[in-house]
Amino acid sequence: MELRHLRYALAIAEHLHFTRAAKALGIGQPPLSQQIKILEEELGVRLFHRLTRGVELTEAGKAFMPLAQTSVQAAEQAAAAAQRAARGEIGGLSVGFTSSASFNPIVPGMIGRVREAFPSLEMSLVEQTTAALLAGLANGTLDIAFLRPALGETDGLATRRLPDEDLWIALPARHRLAGRAALDLLDLAGEPFILYPRSNGRLLYDTIIAACRNAGFSPRIAQEAPQMASTVNLVAAGVGVALVPESMCRLHAQGVEYVRIAGDGPKAQLVVAHRRDGPMPPAVRNFMSVVAHL
Repeated sequence: MELRHLRYALAIAEHLHFTRAAKALGIGQPPLSQQIKILEEELGVRLFHRLTRGVELTEAGKAFMPLAQTSVQAAEQAAAAAQRAARGEIGGLSVGFTSSASFNPIVPGMIGRVREAFPSLEMSLVEQTTAALLAGLANGTLDIAFLRPALGETDGLATRRLPDEDLWIALPARHRLAGRAALDLLDLAGEPFILYPRSNGRLLYDTIIAACRNAGFSPRIAQEAPQMASTVNLVAAGVGVALVPESMCRLHAQGVEYVRIAGDGPKAQLVVAHRRDGPMPPAVRNFMSVVAHL
């Protein structure tokens, strides 16, 4: 049984006339009659009583038409779903981001624009370390990631660099240096530092260490914190000072003061990445098209 046979039968049931149904379908009346004859022979029943001026449904036809209509609608819905999936409008997309990236307004802004442009696309959001995000992209559990990769960590990935952020100093509010408009990094020599572990993300760790050394000292690491938000909480507890991306200043933790680094200070890099092996999935292509208009 062919789908076109169902459409032909439904057209005749609607118009109750072969000629008018043929005109609506855009085919000749003789070919339509022949196709309905083939359908009725395949079913082993008569669907229509042929009358002098039209047709009427048989009992078999009355039972057949509602299910035929459902089948045609299901086929049309299946075709539409396949076409929307091919355009990346539906389906799933797994997006990862580092804890500090979630505070950068660019990241939630882009995710929001993708949701608005493709409301039927199911986005799964996950917060992980840069190391875990790289692993997720490599093994295919993530489609897109906002991360801070070091040199050589993006082999096999397509990346787009987002605007760099200045690093700021996070100080306990009662610290002797609090209240300044800006500080030189050298002012922090001898201070206990709270750092994001290098195993979680090499780039930010190495950037901070290099900036301090370029300023003339090696930072004294007092504590490592697994998440950027916990780094700020430890600063609030007076454990030490920290260098954080500027967007982290949006985290208004009680007991913490953020101070700009004087001069041309260190930057925090952020990229959005996806795998580049094989054809780009349509949903990834759509996401990156939003990124391209940043």
